[in-house]
Amino acid sequence: MTRRDSTSDESEDDCESSRSTMKEWWVHVGLICVPLVAVYLHVPPPQLSPALQAWRSTGDFFTFRGSSVFYRESFGARGSSDVVILLHGFPTSSLDWYKIWEPLNQRFNRVIALDFLGFGFSDKPRPHRYSIFEQASIVEALVSHLGLNEHKINILSHDYGDTVALELLFRSDHNRTGHLTIKSLCLSNGGIFPETHHPRFLQKVLKDAGCLAPVLTRLMNYLLFCRGIGDVFGPFTQPTDQEYWDMWTGIRFKDGNLVMDSILQFINQRLKHRERWVGALTSTLVPVHMIYGPLDPVNPHPEFIRQYQKLVWRSTVSVLDEHISHYPQLEDPTGFTNAYLNFINSF
Repeated sequence: MTRRDSTSDESEDDCESSRSTMKEWWVHVGLICVPLVAVYLHVPPPQLSPALQAWRSTGDFFTFRGSSVFYRESFGARGSSDVVILLHGFPTSSLDWYKIWEPLNQRFNRVIALDFLGFGFSDKPRPHRYSIFEQASIVEALVSHLGLNEHKINILSHDYGDTVALELLFRSDHNRTGHLTIKSLCLSNGGIFPETHHPRFLQKVLKDAGCLAPVLTRLMNYLLFCRGIGDVFGPFTQPTDQEYWDMWTGIRFKDGNLVMDSILQFINQRLKHRERWVGALTSTLVPVHMIYGPLDPVNPHPEFIRQYQKLVWRSTVSVLDEHISHYPQLEDPTGFTNAYLNFINSF
């Protein structure tokens, strides 16, 4: 054997040894990670904070097609018969309205909010085909449950709730059976125009995940959530640590993280039914208002508000301070409340 052959054999032996060592390393990594992942996937949901416990204890439940739906109601201003229903956004819950609840209670006779199916304290069935149409039917069922069928209803909505509100508006304007009689509609920072709506990266991944969705939804964690939700708040109006935790707890309650991919189909529904929902908004004679946080990366300024004012020319608009983003009722509750009450008192 020549010297070159001997060197070559030694080199091949070294490579084989290196590959063997690397393989053993990955095996050890796998042996460590697999049980850790298995443990993580079975982490129980966090305990309710005192704030969440108080919110839940002052609410109630009604049953819709076998599912339990949470709602909260309070009686406020005497001498007024006005009723307002609050429709929250994705991925949070009726708790989004806690900062403006009391001011609304001083103006309205009844203030009502619910957790949509799949959100907050409501049931989160799976598998289930979540849809804007079903959520609108839940709102109608709640109004019936509360004996308000003959009342004119003011609707105040945000984000996902904006689209539910537009379906309710369509049914009302077309006299569909069981429809609400809508007195006014106020929208806020909802992706009502697919062409100006920019879903977050994680939303796009989850809604199109297909067979990977069960894995990806189980891998969602508090840090990922905080990073995602923090990006849609302004830099000077970030949630407190407790607000972050309460939002996350509401998602994890009843394993809500596992239905996120199904709920996110609302993005595709908005595109499919654009003519129905945008058409209802542009043709209605119901008083309509938009409260808008202009720093919103989901519905960016000025693209969104220009499209809104162009298409919904009958509507009035309140644009809040430049540092207010996607959750205006939480980021600027005073400005939001003033804008809303100015609208309500204008007709």
